[in-house]
Amino acid sequence: MADAADIDGLSFELALAELEKIVAQLESGQAPLEQSIELYERGAKLKAHCESRLEAARLRVEKIVMGADGAPGVEAAEFN
Repeated sequence: MADAADIDGLSFELALAELEKIVAQLESGQAPLEQSIELYERGAKLKAHCESRLEAARLRVEKIVMGADGAPGVEAAEFN
């Protein structure tokens, strides 16, 4: 597992993939207690990083949405 300092350099997709692996490891219950704690801590940092990336993307999308009359406007973006 890499250092926490590298999380800031991860793309959303890579951070989410690593977070999914950590969740699977923790759910398996196979890791020793100390390793589980370390995994949980890293997972929490990855989760925060993913949330930050999503919020930044949401704000960028809101900035570029145009109103029906062609004037710049802000509309809620839906990600379904």
